[in-house]
Amino acid sequence: MAATSGKIVQNVFVSHSFQQNTQLFASQSQGRRDYYFAPYPRNSNLPSPLGKLAWTASSMQLRTLYKPQNHFSVQRNFHCNASSSASATALPYLDKTDFLKLQNGSDIRGVAIDGVEGEKVNLTEPVAEAIGAAFAAWLMEKKKADSSQHLRVSIGHDTRISAKLLQNAISRGLAGAGVEFVHYGLASTPAMFNCTLTKDEAFLCPADGSIMITASHLPFNRNGFKFFTNAGGLGKADIKDILERAADIYNQFTPESLKNSEKKALLTFKKVDYMIAYTSDLVKAVRKAAGNIGMTSLKYLYNKKPLEGFHIVVDAGNGAGGFFAEKVLKPLGAITSGSQFLEPDGLFPNHIPNPEDKTAMKAITQAVLDNKADLGIIFDTDVDRSAAVDFTGREFNRNRLIALMAAIVLEEHPGTTIVTDSVTSDGLTTFIEKKLGGKHHRFKRGYKNVIDEAIRLNSIGEESHLAIETSGHGALKENHWLDDGAYLMVKILNKLAAARASGNGGGSKVLTDLIEGLEEPAFATELRLKINQFHPDLKEGSFREYGEAVLKQLENSIGSDPSLHKAPVNYEGVRVSGYGGWFLLRLSLHDPVLPLNIEAPSNDDAVKLGLAVLEAVKGFGGLDTSALKKFVGAS
Repeated sequence: MAATSGKIVQNVFVSHSFQQNTQLFASQSQGRRDYYFAPYPRNSNLPSPLGKLAWTASSMQLRTLYKPQNHFSVQRNFHCNASSSASATALPYLDKTDFLKLQNGSDIRGVAIDGVEGEKVNLTEPVAEAIGAAFAAWLMEKKKADSSQHLRVSIGHDTRISAKLLQNAISRGLAGAGVEFVHYGLASTPAMFNCTLTKDEAFLCPADGSIMITASHLPFNRNGFKFFTNAGGLGKADIKDILERAADIYNQFTPESLKNSEKKALLTFKKVDYMIAYTSDLVKAVRKAAGNIGMTSLKYLYNKKPLEGFHIVVDAGNGAGGFFAEKVLKPLGAITSGSQFLEPDGLFPNHIPNPEDKTAMKAITQAVLDNKADLGIIFDTDVDRSAAVDFTGREFNRNRLIALMAAIVLEEHPGTTIVTDSVTSDGLTTFIEKKLGGKHHRFKRGYKNVIDEAIRLNSIGEESHLAIETSGHGALKENHWLDDGAYLMVKILNKLAAARASGNGGGSKVLTDLIEGLEEPAFATELRLKINQFHPDLKEGSFREYGEAVLKQLENSIGSDPSLHKAPVNYEGVRVSGYGGWFLLRLSLHDPVLPLNIEAPSNDDAVKLGLAVLEAVKGFGGLDTSALKKFVGAS
């Protein structure tokens, strides 16, 4: 094994005899877990998954020996479907429809391993290999690359147990298409975009394109892909294009072509720890913020620890965000004792890595209170979303996180437009526009929709510096419109460091004070009204058409009730105010569901809003209103 660039890059060469006769064995201790894999033989000579490798004829088996502190042993078994790794002569036929089912807006997501009853594996290794080849073809076309140019694609992944299998499969697809690939290993989604902008050959940057293997906060058996170029994340049309190409490529696979792509991938691969560069940039951003306020440039040179004395705990939920405590907070001088679930574990044994999840938020809140910390920070699996908790245990997520970020951004850019998703509260609008002097542009759900709308507004002359969803996705103009949960937290840390530098102490109270005056509803809920796609009412039509008909009926019914008023400006679903609150009924971006959000000053007022919706949609037999009926107390 040879190394260059100060051990940053490793070039690994595999001989023919090694490919024929050697089986790699690797193990990784995660404290309480040992993983044992028995994978597909085509995959056995690439860098192995986390575990010991051995081939069985029928399946890839992952055996997890869980050793909790009480010393009892619990054994769990999961299987990577053998069909996902079938021999090159036995690939099942898949058409474009099968591939397009993997599209989830601007991402690709599917079931990567067995382990959940009723969920069939559809993101197999051959499918991933075809997607890799399709992305290579798409990238060559976009970059207008000819045969003399060698494009470079970086690949990173979160902690999911199927990550390395998919990494190796997508690497074969890229290699077979003539594109160089670089493995980043455990990484964050924001870092994967950032590497297309970094200019540093020591890290093999900039990459022409990048792929993040993740399924965000979804269960352990799921996985997927996000794609980036230096122009940002790919959009829905791009993903559809790639999946259609992949379907054609998949059905043209031959034993020879698969063997050739494997040889190309095994001949050499490069591995780079790009997270070194990414975390270094985050640290520099906080130091710069502290240095720019209340300090001379000379003093700044010696103030490398602007968070010294601050006690900040991190909850990574066993996802990819554990780096933040060790590689960002500690170099800045923060105390991080009490941080939890930093170790990678793709079974997510403690809680779902999701800032919207109540159990997850309770965990980080408790950690803050138990450790008497100044601040708590929590990330989702791939670190493109985040939330925080102040020293009193008050959560900064959803509307509060948006209000906090809006307050910070509007101090820097007075009057700017804050773009949010559709389910934000009326109180947030009042706070942004009346208290902060900004403009609130409430748009659609979907982080890509929100970001693209902010970019569009800037293009027509309306200044916008922040696009943020209640889910915790947030992007800033200054950060290339990248939805980066770590960068959002850096903006908050900047505020702490700057306050300290200006002589204002008080820990995270400076953050709490920023959202003083934010009106919050006494009652808020979200109900999900499912559409039965097999109900006769649909008459072979799509669930989307049926959902639109429901929304139209609701919209028409509003005029007959003088207590209800339709929102004058609305970009998604039907938003109505009344009884001191509001409701929004909209069609899910991807699923046959109509989510109903209600906020009101009391439960009784919320029930009145719910009854108005129930009365309007009662004629739709294909709509399951049981959740709504239960809420309003109707039979």
